[in-house]
Amino acid sequence: MFFIDPTKEYAKQTESRVVVRFQDCDPLNHLNNAKYFDYFFNAREDQVPKLYGVELKDLIKQFDAVWVVYNHHIAYLRSAMVGEWVKIVTRLIWYNEDTVVLEYLMMDDEKSHLKTLMWTTMKYVGLKTGKTVAHSEPILQYLEATKYGDVDYHAHEFDNRVKKVKEQVKLGF
Repeated sequence: MFFIDPTKEYAKQTESRVVVRFQDCDPLNHLNNAKYFDYFFNAREDQVPKLYGVELKDLIKQFDAVWVVYNHHIAYLRSAMVGEWVKIVTRLIWYNEDTVVLEYLMMDDEKSHLKTLMWTTMKYVGLKTGKTVAHSEPILQYLEATKYGDVDYHAHEFDNRVKKVKEQVKLGF
């Protein structure tokens, strides 16, 4: 049974260190654009159970609903190269009654250069109906406990967010 402990402080972002694999690169040794999605989603999927003690499959089973991708905004700023170690940071930056927005960052291993920033918007969908449903109270508690609070999210301000994060990374993240 999933629940949020109100006495516990939960991490507001996940972080992983991964190597860019040869098979994921194009002939110029750059990470293939489509592979960024795999790296981002895998990093989050690996870290969420460690930080929050919950597996996505368990949430799906318990609440009979799942988040499905609605759209992405992505900025490719610097290439990730074959054999390079990178840091991937993910965080929940916004939610409402039936939607979440996750932010994904890929930086060099020292976190001195932002390589890619992506926002993914997901809708919460009931498994039986295939239609958007409202987050249940336990899910809302989870979202509130894990939300990264330092983002003034506006769906049409992605380019401004990219500029701000680039500046933060330059200043030492």
